[in-house]
Amino acid sequence: MRHWSRIIGATAAVVAVSLPVLASAETLTIALGTNVNTLDPHMSASVGTDLSVLSHIYPSLVIRGPDLKLQPAVAKSWKQVDDLTWRFTLVDNASFANGEKVDAEAVKWNLDRVRDPKVNARIKAWFDLVKDVKVVSPTEIEVTTSAPYPAFADQLSMFFLLPPQWAASHKPATETLSGGRYELAENVPGDHITLKANPKWWGEKPAFDTVIFRNIPESASRVAALLAGEVDLITSIPLTEVKRIKDSGSATAGSVPSTRSLFIKFNTQKPPFDNKVFRQALNYAVDKQGITEAIFDGAADVSQCQVLSPNYFGFNPDLKPYPYDPAKAQQLLKSSGVDLSQPIALDVPTGVYLQGTEVAQVVADQLTQVGLNLKISEMDFSTYMNKYLRSRELAPMSVLAQAWPTIDADGLLTLFAPGNQYAYWDNAAFGKLLEQGRSTTDKAARQGFYTKATALMCEEAPALFLYVQPATYGTSKRVSWAARGDDWVRAFDLKPVQ
Repeated sequence: MRHWSRIIGATAAVVAVSLPVLASAETLTIALGTNVNTLDPHMSASVGTDLSVLSHIYPSLVIRGPDLKLQPAVAKSWKQVDDLTWRFTLVDNASFANGEKVDAEAVKWNLDRVRDPKVNARIKAWFDLVKDVKVVSPTEIEVTTSAPYPAFADQLSMFFLLPPQWAASHKPATETLSGGRYELAENVPGDHITLKANPKWWGEKPAFDTVIFRNIPESASRVAALLAGEVDLITSIPLTEVKRIKDSGSATAGSVPSTRSLFIKFNTQKPPFDNKVFRQALNYAVDKQGITEAIFDGAADVSQCQVLSPNYFGFNPDLKPYPYDPAKAQQLLKSSGVDLSQPIALDVPTGVYLQGTEVAQVVADQLTQVGLNLKISEMDFSTYMNKYLRSRELAPMSVLAQAWPTIDADGLLTLFAPGNQYAYWDNAAFGKLLEQGRSTTDKAARQGFYTKATALMCEEAPALFLYVQPATYGTSKRVSWAARGDDWVRAFDLKPVQ
C-alpha cells in the first residue's frame, strides 16, 4: 500500500453542464457513457448501449429482469421438449406499429435472418447451434439445435425482433419501426436519442411518456448532470463519486456486484506468456484485496481464481484466489527462467472500465517491484479492440473485463476456448471440458464439467485474476431504480417516485 498514494490521483473536477432542468417525472433522462453505434439489433452485442436502447423499441421473446431471472415477453411460456428441441408459446396480441404481427412467422424470419451468412449479423455466433426453425401455429414455434444448447432461452433475452415486411424496404441500421414500449422520436448521433411511448404497444403502459438517452462520456460530467437535476440515471462512476452524491442530499447513489470480472489478459501465444510458471508468478505478485479496498472502498469482490462471478451457473465456490505473496512470486519468476530485463507491454483501454487506468497503474507498480520491466500503453477502446480481434496483435498483457449476459459458464468460458478469436490461449483439455458441459442438459453434470474447467483454468493461469467489477450508479430523487449488475440500462426498470 505504501506506493499507492502517488498512483491514485485525485478525482477529476466536476464539469458544469448547462441544459434545462427536467420538470416532469413523465420524462426520464438516462446518461450513457458511449455512443449508440447501430439501430439494427442483429448487428450489435453491446448490452450497455446499443441493445439497451433498442430493447425499448423492439420486442424480444424473453427478457431478463432486475433480479437476473428470465421473464416472459413475446413468449408467454417456453420449454425444452428434449435435449435438441425448444418450443415457445407466444402471446396472440403483439404487433409492430405498421400492423405486422409479432407471430411465429416473424420470429422464424428473424432467426433465419441472423443465421444467414449473406447478412453477416454481428450476433450470428449466438445461433450457430440452431439447426431448424419450424412454425407450428401462429402462436407456437419450435427450434431444433444440432447439439444441446442449455442456455438458448437465456441467449434469446438479448435477441430483438425486427418487422419482416418493413425490413424488406428499409435500412434497420439507421431506421426503426417500433414493436416495443417506445418508438424513436429523434436520433442525434453522438449526442442524444429521444424515445416516445408507442401508442400501439400491446403490453402494459410505460411509466414514462418520454425517455431521453444522452451521451455523456466523462464520468465527472455525468455526476455534474445528475446533481444539477438534468439526468435521472447515471452508471459507471468512481466509488468516490458514489459517496459524494450521497452526501449531496440532492440525489442518491450506490453499487451492486456486477456479472463482469476484470483481469489482466495474457497473450499465451507469445513468450514469455507461454510459460505457466511465469503466469502463476504474476498472480502471486499482485495484492488483489488491497486494490479492492484502496480503489473501490471494498465494493469490489476479489475474483476466486476464475472469470465467473457467483451469479453465473457453473461458478466454482471451491476455488480460492492466489494469495498476495511477492516472495513466492520472485521464487517462481527465477525458476521460470524468463529474462526479466525484456520490456513487456501492458495495454490499457481508456474510458471503458471503471477506474481501469488506476488499477493498471497499481498492477504495473507491483509487478515492477518483483522485477518485471513493464511499459503501459493507453489507447481508446476501438483501437484496443482492433488490436485484440481484427489485427490479432494483442499485447503480452492487457486490461480486460468480460461478462456474458446469459449468466452461464457456457458463454463466458467459451471466450477462452481453443480456436475462439477472443481466447489467445489454446488448451485442449479445457476445450474438451467445455464441450462436455454443453453436451448435456443435466444441470448437475454440467456443473461438474465447469467445476473441472475453472479449476484447470486457475492452475494454468491464462490471466491475472483480479476482481468482480462493481456496478455503480446514481439516480435522481424523482425516480427509483431496481439496480442491476448485468449492464442493461432500461427505462422500464425505473419508476417515478410518487
